[in-house]
Amino acid sequence: RLRCRRRCRGQVRLTAPGPGAGGDLPFFGSVLRRAGCLRRCEEPCLGAASRHRAAEEVRADFQRRVPYSYLQRAYIQLNKLEEAANAAHTFFMANPEHMEIQQDIENYKTTAGKVSLIDREAKQHMEDYSAGVRHYDKEEYELAIDFLERALKGYYSEDEDCQIMCEGPQRFEEHEYLEYKAGLYEAIADHYMQVLACKHDCVRELATRSGRISPIENFLPLHYDYLQFAYYRVGDYVKALECAKSYLLFHPDDEDVLENAGYYEGLLEGTMDPDTVKPRKEAKTLLRRHKLESHLLQVAAAGLGYTYTEPNYWNRYGARQDEHSVPSSISSELEDGPRLSVAKKPMPKPDRELKEGGPLLYSDVKFVYNSQQLNGTQRVLLDNVISEEQCRELHRVASGIMLAGDGYRGKTSPHTPNERFEGATVLKALKYGYEGRVPLKSARLFYDISEKARRIVESYFMLNSTLYFSYTHLVCRTALSGQQERRNDLSHPIHADNCLLDPEANECWKEPPAYTFRDYSALLYMNADFEGGEFIFTEMDAKTVTASIKPKCGRMISFSSGGENPHGVKAVTKGQRCAVALWFTLDPLYRELERIQADEVIAMLDQEHLGPSEMSINPKDEL
Repeated sequence: RLRCRRRCRGQVRLTAPGPGAGGDLPFFGSVLRRAGCLRRCEEPCLGAASRHRAAEEVRADFQRRVPYSYLQRAYIQLNKLEEAANAAHTFFMANPEHMEIQQDIENYKTTAGKVSLIDREAKQHMEDYSAGVRHYDKEEYELAIDFLERALKGYYSEDEDCQIMCEGPQRFEEHEYLEYKAGLYEAIADHYMQVLACKHDCVRELATRSGRISPIENFLPLHYDYLQFAYYRVGDYVKALECAKSYLLFHPDDEDVLENAGYYEGLLEGTMDPDTVKPRKEAKTLLRRHKLESHLLQVAAAGLGYTYTEPNYWNRYGARQDEHSVPSSISSELEDGPRLSVAKKPMPKPDRELKEGGPLLYSDVKFVYNSQQLNGTQRVLLDNVISEEQCRELHRVASGIMLAGDGYRGKTSPHTPNERFEGATVLKALKYGYEGRVPLKSARLFYDISEKARRIVESYFMLNSTLYFSYTHLVCRTALSGQQERRNDLSHPIHADNCLLDPEANECWKEPPAYTFRDYSALLYMNADFEGGEFIFTEMDAKTVTASIKPKCGRMISFSSGGENPHGVKAVTKGQRCAVALWFTLDPLYRELERIQADEVIAMLDQEHLGPSEMSINPKDEL
């Protein structure tokens, strides 16, 4: 399709309409000739045009690279491990939250020896951009320039292809405001507005990594921002000024780059006229076209009666900035030297003020480490949250209510084939207690200690609003005998609790299917009589460990649920590791339904005078 549309675009130019009666005939004549050209080119290869289109579900599956998941399994059956590994890797790049595929890839590395994983759907301009930034971070400026220039060339080529591919059939089912209109110009306008909206969105499409929803903020301008500084570092001040002026097309009020441009002009004075250095033509052309598209869309929205809101495609203050967005060498520059504009940008403000160090509420709870001591943000480690006797009682009730695969759609080994996973919810425990299948006192204990943990987390992090339960789960991981030799996997792979961790991009995408409403997490451990199973925090690369915690009875680790706290669990190689896992939200819309039902059960039990547990949730020794 792309080849045919390119060819016909070159062979049949659209003719401008002339004045007077019949003046539109040259234009429509060229439209008809181009349509005929496309049909003659496409039909021999693609067959006759069809009204049938792939369903939205099918298109979504291909966007998420679902076919590669099936390909991986098929290649395994054929014992083609290298092809299976590449298919798994290709799927994983668009689905970094898929833990089973992540484990499969680790297994391939073990069984197939050295495997060079290939992303079969990689966007080359995106790969070149990432490579350029990596070289910049290492102060390898000439290599950074090579990759970033290649990325720009690829970007503009992909932009042209994206524009051409938008000239597809009209889709009524995706545009509910459309109705068939007999009028020539209304019908043309309806179809053209879909094409124009698609073309206008190519900027977002080219800045979005495969399988993701959200684009990299300020993607195209950042190419010029990195380049202006890189060219300065290699002594090419003309190119540095050219790239600085290109960046300023998108952000004319950026003070840092304005200063840089002035600095480069000063370096060039005496050797040439700096005014002869102009922004790059392709950047000017794209921006001019983009502004015209935006104007036409807004005019059409007003005239045709539908809603259109222009997104901020060049947003400089995106919510996903991290140290990899800002080259590491900037801070060492002299005050009178140039800067990369993003180096001065503040980190995005969180939706709440981050605090810690509030009271622990219970005199027996022991503070161990804070965020700084755990090398991170919004982290705390506590001991003695529950007693040895309560740990033993919880363990006894766990053995009576836990179900293999609970919480993971019955998958008994959801994270690793080398361990068995079992779990149970608070409501299930209370139900079993009410029915007499486990001691009611023990079931009530599970409810009470989870409430105690919630109150401690809410107080320690000094939250100004109520912290609600999002999910409560009593979980045990048991090492499977005969499967522990030469293990190189994790009991629970590195992840974040409210976003999709993407180690390759050093990003954490806060979008579905992640539980984006989760705000805080906590793990309350019940035992230590097992081997392995350490809880670990890592950097965004999912490799560099920043803190490691050995579980024991009464120990609790709590932390904010976002990309600032990637974490996982090392392999449990012997015995059984049990804990109460808790996730919390500040949004009452996402309160745990089973918790609300459990609250009702507790209220009913209290009315029947069946007695609370020995540990009150309003302890007398509260500080």
